[in-house]
Amino acid sequence: MPQELAKTYDPAAIEERWAKRWVDDDLWRQPSPADADTARDAFTMLLPPPNVTGRLHMGHMLNQTEMDILARWNRMRGRTTLWVPGTDHAGIATQMMVERQLVSEKTSRQELGRERFVERVWQWREEYGGAILDQMKRLGASVDWSREYFTMDAGLSTAVREAFVRLHEQGLIYRGKYIVNWDPVQQTAVSDLEVVHEDRLGKLYHVRYPLADGTGSVVIATTRPETMLGDTAVAVNPQDARYAALIGKMLKLPLTDREIAIVADDWANPEFGTGAVKVTPAHDPNDFAIGERHGLQQLTIMDAEAHIDLPGSPYHGLDRYVARTRIVEDLEAAGLLVEIKDHAMSIGLSQRTGAVIEPRLSTQWFLKVEKLAEKAIAAVETGLNGEPPAIKFTPEQYRKTYMEWMRNIHDWCISRQLWWGHRIPAWHCGACAQITVARETPGACAHCGSDRLEQETDVLDTWFSSGLLPFTVFGWPEKTADLAAFYPTQLLVTGFDILFFWVARMVMFGCWFMGQEPIVEGGISHERTLAESVPFREVYIHALVRDAERQKMSKTKGNVLDPIEVVKQYGTDAVRFTLAAMASPGTDIAFSEARTEGYRAFANKIWNAARFIFMNVERAAEAGVTVDLTALATAPVADADPGFLETQWITARLAQTAAAVDAALGQYRYDDAANLVYQFFWGELCDWYLEIVKLRLQWTVDADAVAARAALQTLVATFEASLRLLSPFMPFLTEELWHAVYDGAPPAKSIALCAYPSGSADGAEVCAQMSDVQELITSVRALRKELGVPEKETVPVQVRASEHAAESLRAARAIVERMARVSAIAFVAAPLLGTGVRSTTAFDVQVVYEKQIDVAAERERLERELAKLEKEQSGAEAKLGNESFLAKAPAPVIDGIRRRAAEVSELLAKTRSGLEALASKQQ
Repeated sequence: MPQELAKTYDPAAIEERWAKRWVDDDLWRQPSPADADTARDAFTMLLPPPNVTGRLHMGHMLNQTEMDILARWNRMRGRTTLWVPGTDHAGIATQMMVERQLVSEKTSRQELGRERFVERVWQWREEYGGAILDQMKRLGASVDWSREYFTMDAGLSTAVREAFVRLHEQGLIYRGKYIVNWDPVQQTAVSDLEVVHEDRLGKLYHVRYPLADGTGSVVIATTRPETMLGDTAVAVNPQDARYAALIGKMLKLPLTDREIAIVADDWANPEFGTGAVKVTPAHDPNDFAIGERHGLQQLTIMDAEAHIDLPGSPYHGLDRYVARTRIVEDLEAAGLLVEIKDHAMSIGLSQRTGAVIEPRLSTQWFLKVEKLAEKAIAAVETGLNGEPPAIKFTPEQYRKTYMEWMRNIHDWCISRQLWWGHRIPAWHCGACAQITVARETPGACAHCGSDRLEQETDVLDTWFSSGLLPFTVFGWPEKTADLAAFYPTQLLVTGFDILFFWVARMVMFGCWFMGQEPIVEGGISHERTLAESVPFREVYIHALVRDAERQKMSKTKGNVLDPIEVVKQYGTDAVRFTLAAMASPGTDIAFSEARTEGYRAFANKIWNAARFIFMNVERAAEAGVTVDLTALATAPVADADPGFLETQWITARLAQTAAAVDAALGQYRYDDAANLVYQFFWGELCDWYLEIVKLRLQWTVDADAVAARAALQTLVATFEASLRLLSPFMPFLTEELWHAVYDGAPPAKSIALCAYPSGSADGAEVCAQMSDVQELITSVRALRKELGVPEKETVPVQVRASEHAAESLRAARAIVERMARVSAIAFVAAPLLGTGVRSTTAFDVQVVYEKQIDVAAERERLERELAKLEKEQSGAEAKLGNESFLAKAPAPVIDGIRRRAAEVSELLAKTRSGLEALASKQQ
């Protein structure tokens, strides 16, 4: 007998209990399969690691909901399923967090020193760093918690060092000077991807640079006049006739005692400003390139905090913007400021600190990416003869975005001037000034043997270590069973915002490193193909979660929704279902709490359905009838009772829905999948099947005991299978009800470890029969309302139907009589006239209620209906006769028009017949 359920569905009463139990039971643990075939069929995903500083937001919850649905669905379909969780050490963000703490304590990392500061960060991580994973546990993410990683773990740190050393040995990592994006607040280089561009109204300053020989001057235009202190040339276009005679001459650099040359360079744009541009090689990437071409001096004029660093200069020590104001005033005083114009410009801001980026010449570590990018491009390109690429993108548009970026990629600056992170395994020799790169701390310089070694102070870009994760989490560089079983992973679900930060770099590293790792099968070793080297076979880019007005959520707008707070109000299942029901590839989600409230009602509907079923199981038990619960959880779907239409129909619809859900999830159509389950559970199971089956759930002495027993068995079996159908979407509710079905003694620890209902397209005929019955009931209900029939009063109806439809309707007479409150059904051959008539392609039905036929009104109604149908028929014929439309319209659209045209043709014939019968009656 099922467990007794509370009268009211309360998600708070069940969710925390099940979330804890799933973790305590280590329910999602997935050992490495010993069987090679099982390993090849494994479904493996890597959670995009949230920052250790993070807290769950709606974007995280969408990502994790989608991943969890897929993990649970694949697990229930029998696939070896592994979802690996972890967190990223987030170098810049975490260091900022801890430094703020130190400021509040009136100290700093410099006062602590590097070793004590790093210890302090580890302490912070132990205390606060697991918050977002704890939130994931509360929300029921079915990850393998035994494999939880942190990107600074000892094993992963060893792998990062190995990767760096290998790349260095292969000549792909080098150290050199280059212009980097410098964050003056964090005092570190940041990548192009970590720079956010913002449109602002700035100024364009026109400044006169006098010729050294006194014969004239050149006017340049600049948006950053403070950088003129580092100018080492002025460039003009060699095709610009205005300056042809000045090329090679010297200019006096204003406000300094230096002279600089005029050089000819194609970079100078004659259409911008005055056509003459100042060249500051140490503070602009384009100027750096000009300087390289012309052998110009690289003069750094700012320090790490963006203060002028020119001892002896009147501007020394000034903040860059204070210096700008002072320089502009001095230029004006010297008569060298020609004019200042408003100028729209794009300003680069540090994504982490919001500071304006200062391009700065800096000695950094770089990774040559050309060879890695070649493999990463090949992995996404369509193969010869139209063969599918090794990595598929959904939506397809992101493949094009990825390819454009990869084909224009530059060497990657992988060093950061931080203390928290993977310290670069390179040691500088104090004797010979050479660098030793090594896997282990060296005792002596590899070049001169000196023991005067100092380790590089920089750490690696956080994305370097996270780019290695698809193979390092499985034990690389060791040849582990996990690596053999679970690499490549099958799917990556992530957001567009880290397509280049993370996705592209994982592809580069995966193809490069794993392409060099042979595969050993049956004692035979062979080189990996590109398809075997990629980190994942598919990338699904999910949409953004916006507010109900489709505005992007931001703290500034005050429209940010905390998913934990929404969960407290409506329950995890309702929030998950909202996100799933609105998640369509390539379409952003306008999150609406009204929708969530509706899905909370959906969960309540299921709860009440369970209570109704359990009540009938108890009544049956009192009459000596029990339900056989054996094999329910492993059965594809409930076995249909062949004697009754409704049981054949609900079984067919369950199988059809399961097949449709399988197809939708296979294409990442979460919205279609969720809506299919919703329509089946609410519309077909609860609103129709439960109401119909009440006819047979009778336990009185004179009831048909055999029919009642069969109905109850099918009802329980169908409900149990329906819970399995819903389980990936609403795991908490279904877990609670499933255990209740089995009275606390289920055949498995969790519904999520049972078989997903098998899908089938069979049952079209029985579904068509049931559709006629449903349409008849719906028509009679509508007619009763139109005629004002009192709710409790039964009425007779007349039905004129085709022979095939009449057979189905006769067989379902009892269902129609109960559900439409019909006292008797008469099947007639003559057209039905008068009030209370409705027509479909399968039948005409009339509710016989004491009202006289108003011939004129009936003729008017039929004529209106005729005109409407003729117009519809004309429109359909026009479309189907239009060759251009037929060539362009999708096949399903054309098929739909043809089907509707056939229906309209039948309805036209019926309407004309009705008018003829009315005319003969009037005569």
